[in-house]
Amino acid sequence: MNTQDSIDNKCRLDKWLWAARFFKTRSLAADAVDGGKVHVNGDRAKPAKEVKLGFIIKIRNKDMEIEVEVKALSIQRRGAPEAALLYEESPASIARRANEKVTHATDHAKRERGAGRPTKRQQRDIKRFTGIESV
Repeated sequence: MNTQDSIDNKCRLDKWLWAARFFKTRSLAADAVDGGKVHVNGDRAKPAKEVKLGFIIKIRNKDMEIEVEVKALSIQRRGAPEAALLYEESPASIARRANEKVTHATDHAKRERGAGRPTKRQQRDIKRFTGIESV
């Protein structure tokens, strides 16, 4: 195996995550990997882990979890359409994200009136009750 093949067949995990646009910077990708938010083939990994074609990568970011299979390798960050060619998201992951999206949207719809900040009228009532006048 020559050096060109070894370069083409593997790359660092943090570089691949950055190139695939899962993270805005490589250091954010490395921090997520160190923090245990990224698993490769079911195991925790380090930022320098070599990613190869066919690896299954699970990424937990905020409140969503994405599971992708590595389809191509790149250490250069390109546009979003090209970055999407580097991986294929599993059908279960797509369904899970769609379900979370619907759940998240309905959570906002269930918000009770007055559950957030006080309205202007409520603020005036609070000021009158507490005796605090505006400065």
